[in-house]
Amino acid sequence: MTVLVPRSDVAEFRKRYKWMSLFVLVLFCAVAVRLFQLQIISGDDYAAMAHENIVRRVTIQTARGILRDSQGKILASSRTSYDVYIAPMKVLPSALPQRNHRGNRIADAPDSLPKVAEVLRMPPDEREKLSIRIREACATYDGRDKGSPCGRQILIREDVSRDIISELEQHRNELAGVEVVPTPIRFYPHKHLASHLLGYISELDVDALAKYRPDGYESLANEEKERVNPLGYDRRDRWGASGVEHAWESHLRGKRGWEKRVVDAWGKYRTGPAAARLLDAPQKQEPISGRNLRLSVDIELTQVIEKEMAPYRSGAVVVTEAQTGRLLALYSKPNFDPNAISPGGSGGVEARKAYVRELYRDAYLPLLDKTMSGAYPPGSTFKPFSALAALESHAINPDATNRCDGFIRYGSKTKPLRCTHVHGSVNMHAAIAQSCNIFFFKLAEATTLDPIAKVAAAFGLGQRSGLSVSPEASGRVPSRAWYALRHSANYFHKGFTLNAAIGQGDVTVTPLQLAMAYAAIANGGNLYEPQAVVAIETSDGVPMQEFEPRLKNKIAILPDHLLRIHNAMRDVLNSDEGTANAVRDRLLDVAGKTGTAQPGFHPNPNEDAKIQWFRSRNHAWFAAFYPSRAPEISVVVLVEHGESGPQHAAPIAMRVIREYQRLKTTRAGKPKP
Repeated sequence: MTVLVPRSDVAEFRKRYKWMSLFVLVLFCAVAVRLFQLQIISGDDYAAMAHENIVRRVTIQTARGILRDSQGKILASSRTSYDVYIAPMKVLPSALPQRNHRGNRIADAPDSLPKVAEVLRMPPDEREKLSIRIREACATYDGRDKGSPCGRQILIREDVSRDIISELEQHRNELAGVEVVPTPIRFYPHKHLASHLLGYISELDVDALAKYRPDGYESLANEEKERVNPLGYDRRDRWGASGVEHAWESHLRGKRGWEKRVVDAWGKYRTGPAAARLLDAPQKQEPISGRNLRLSVDIELTQVIEKEMAPYRSGAVVVTEAQTGRLLALYSKPNFDPNAISPGGSGGVEARKAYVRELYRDAYLPLLDKTMSGAYPPGSTFKPFSALAALESHAINPDATNRCDGFIRYGSKTKPLRCTHVHGSVNMHAAIAQSCNIFFFKLAEATTLDPIAKVAAAFGLGQRSGLSVSPEASGRVPSRAWYALRHSANYFHKGFTLNAAIGQGDVTVTPLQLAMAYAAIANGGNLYEPQAVVAIETSDGVPMQEFEPRLKNKIAILPDHLLRIHNAMRDVLNSDEGTANAVRDRLLDVAGKTGTAQPGFHPNPNEDAKIQWFRSRNHAWFAAFYPSRAPEISVVVLVEHGESGPQHAAPIAMRVIREYQRLKTTRAGKPKP
């Protein structure tokens, strides 16, 4: 009889089996726990990450508002530029380190950069520079930093032609990481005309962007983002850098839209029903276009000014409505082409940089708006305000005469103060018409400085006008207190008053200030704020908001005193002895005042001799209003270093007035387009 005895190796196997089963059970539990964590606890997070990887929110650019002149002609609009962007890591994967954060080689993907360079007709040196730039950006890429230069799109071509766009589309499957982005760019059809007033567009610099997108911006709540960055500025954004483009940025900019699109592992967009199912709502937000602005300027009148200023290197012309303060022309020379400065043109970044460098090197300062950013001694155009100060303070009898022998001496050691020529006996009326310095020296001695400064300030001279389009110089009309603060209580002497009365010495004004002041003389003492924008309009030209003229100051001047000044200024042109008699037009009832102002030149041995000669010459002025008996406009012409107001500035002003009247007559009864 055989007895069955359990084998020892079977018992050992059962023992090991229990441990193996326990191990498998523990492993299964761990996997189950991990799956529970991934799918239940963190499922939403991982689903969101996966969704983020395949769904991209693409920005839809908005159209910037259009600028039109008073007659409806377009001064600034937008057109579409097709710009080419590349993702460095996608077009040149061979530039990536050997492994990414998952441990898999990415360099096995083909480089598309050679094909990109071929389609874009890149010269060999440009292609090599781009390749080096990409390799440097991707040298330390580890796959984790989404903001790395290796993963961030870079612009390689602006405003490419339609032919190149078609070719890029044909080779789309070969061009991984390449994207053509339609971008609206600013277009100025009249180029340099009114460029200082209109301004130009530029890309936000680092400091400006940091103001709107400070550290931690992305983690802010939407309401806080709206407060910090109300216009939604982002990287590579463009904004108004100067002029109306800058001052009215919030109205012109509009608001961008967006749409969600599905992308594959190589960044290519996918369409179709399957892709559509991956998009959650809302899938799209339409952009909001910027508002259009109607300006008060007349571009046809500005074209006439451009033609008349052609013989001169530098200067400014301002034309404003006498009864409203609305600007009909604001012209500064030399000027610039905003198309060549604003980003997006076919010339590219380097061409823009070269053009800007050229503007900065120009000794005649084309970037300076001479209508309001430059302050100049006004010369004899200041004399009407000195005369009003004398009348208001009852310092002189305006009908009394003074003798002009061509010069006058104050004190035995001082140089004689000279006049343009011997005028003989003149009263106030004749002194204004003939621009007699000697009479105004004696007027200043009787009136003293402070009453002259007070009247000039009431007319807005020596203070910013409030236009806020370009940086505005305040100018200067000094008083006794000004000299005491600047120097000392004992520094002041009589010569300061004499110089101020004829618009010399420390007196400076801007052409815009002078135009507004002459408009106030013309309309009976109403000083208006200058106005360039008259309405905000919809895309089809319907006004949404219109802006009424803004009265800045109702000047307390006796009407009889203003009438005296009006009559004297009429004889500047209509009297045989008037300084502007040579440009008189019997069909135009114009009142004005010529001026020839010394610039206070100081030689600079490091400057070109021709530039020094130019700067040493006097400024030529003419300020006027028309018609003199029922004024509609005031005109100020400054020919910088033009030498003679009657010979150079007055003829320009008269031709501008003549053209204004012609345009007015031609347009009478015709509706604005």
